[in-house]
Amino acid sequence: MATVEEINEKPNGFLLKYGEGKEKGDLNQYWYSPYTIDIMRQECEAHGKRIAFLSTPSIFFSLKNKELKANSVLFDLDPQWTNLPNYVVWNFNEPLGYPEEMKGTFDYVVIDPPFITEEVWQLYIESTKSLLTPGGKVLGTTIVENKEQLDRELGCKPQVFAPSIPKLVYQYSLYVNYESELFSQKNPEIPDDY
Repeated sequence: MATVEEINEKPNGFLLKYGEGKEKGDLNQYWYSPYTIDIMRQECEAHGKRIAFLSTPSIFFSLKNKELKANSVLFDLDPQWTNLPNYVVWNFNEPLGYPEEMKGTFDYVVIDPPFITEEVWQLYIESTKSLLTPGGKVLGTTIVENKEQLDRELGCKPQVFAPSIPKLVYQYSLYVNYESELFSQKNPEIPDDY
């Protein structure tokens, strides 16, 4: 696995275009660090064949596997993506507000809601359950206080790897509903006292 320094030396195309200082506060956008994006991208490419990216543009646009990217869809409210392929304008307040033919067609869902409340997570959970194929995999990031809800509703467990989100004032945890070798390793960007 590449080091943090090696990853950070290579510019991330998404962050170059939409990153530093370009997060939209009104949409509660906070981008992951380049290293975190790369680790999450690797995990997605190792486990998914058709991925629904719910409010996770930094991971979707960083995919290197062209076939996977062509088979996957970004669900988001930000109008800047409207003219891009594989984008669905989606408001989490209408969790089933996406084309009906997409229901049950994704083997992997990546989730990072703009808000951390239980109510918002419940809307994302409804969407996730609707979009997933039976036995599908889930990757989500949120605060540790949401651990029980993610376990109860999606079977997701906290991982050793924690995402770095440089502009966020609190630390997120990362959750998946399957065994992950990559996420069983500590993120060197995160202090040891976390």
